[in-house]
Amino acid sequence: MSGQGAFERVTIYDVAAAAGVSTATASKALNDTGRMSSETRDRIRRIARELGFRPNSLARSLTSKRSFTVGLLTDDTYGRFTLPVMAGISEGLIDHGVSVFLCTVEDNPELAKVHVDAMLDKQVDGVIATGKRIDKPLPVELSHLPVPVVYALTAGPAEAVTLVPDDRQGARAAVQHLIAQGRRRIVHITGPGNFRVVHERARAYAETLEAAHLPVSEAGTLRGSWSERWGHEAVAALWAGDDRPDGIFCGNDQIARGVVDALRERQVGVPRDVSVVGFDNWEIVAEQTRPPLTTVDMNLKELGRQAGLALMRLVNGEAVEKGLWKLPCTLVVRGS
Repeated sequence: MSGQGAFERVTIYDVAAAAGVSTATASKALNDTGRMSSETRDRIRRIARELGFRPNSLARSLTSKRSFTVGLLTDDTYGRFTLPVMAGISEGLIDHGVSVFLCTVEDNPELAKVHVDAMLDKQVDGVIATGKRIDKPLPVELSHLPVPVVYALTAGPAEAVTLVPDDRQGARAAVQHLIAQGRRRIVHITGPGNFRVVHERARAYAETLEAAHLPVSEAGTLRGSWSERWGHEAVAALWAGDDRPDGIFCGNDQIARGVVDALRERQVGVPRDVSVVGFDNWEIVAEQTRPPLTTVDMNLKELGRQAGLALMRLVNGEAVEKGLWKLPCTLVVRGS
């Protein structure tokens, strides 16, 4: 049988021949080094993808002293926040030939240390710490690791790079949308008071009403659990009084779904009588709500992508601005 076998590995020589360039030029294009036009670099990379070229990670490790893997450490065992963040990290790093090594630590310091040691044993180039709330650090100290660390959606030290959604900006967008719908009696139903995001969003809610010269409702901000049940209970309390709202901004999509269901049970039209906005854009909840839920997307995939790129710059020895990076949220308008 002549020609390349079905299971024969595509080499850098094959890529160079197909692109009509030297192996040195092909290597520089694929490793993002050397001087060449962006068109040439993109063409060589496209040809490499079409041929199914996969660089030899062991060879790259030996020549560059890098493993081309990063560790992702999280306490979000359910994955509600970590999965979109990880998708963004993988998307941001795919062009760098970097793989992501995920470990979940729950709230267990001993388990966290085991996973960190395993990451270091695998010689990861860096670590991204992520979680399910911005005001709670993971149960392990990461600031003295021998590799760079970036924090995303979890608390990090002041001297680190920490990426979080801009909760206040997102809350302002939600309340401004309700005002634009002609709503004037707007309440905020949110989660427990021991979450920083609860205070950030409540503050933005009040400030946005004040800026529009609208009064904060007598009910104001109602705090409870992050659950549909709390949405039902909050509506029951509001409809037991005389100061019923015509707009409701909810702290997450689960609360909002409970609110919408509770309003429907009372024959209150959404959005005819009351407009409802959630927060998170958890699509499995938002799109299945009836009507589909208008909500704030925290853009977690983009947050993950930016975290991955920031880590790569640190790995490469480039200067990266330290401190808290707040990434904008986006209002997703649906039917509520």
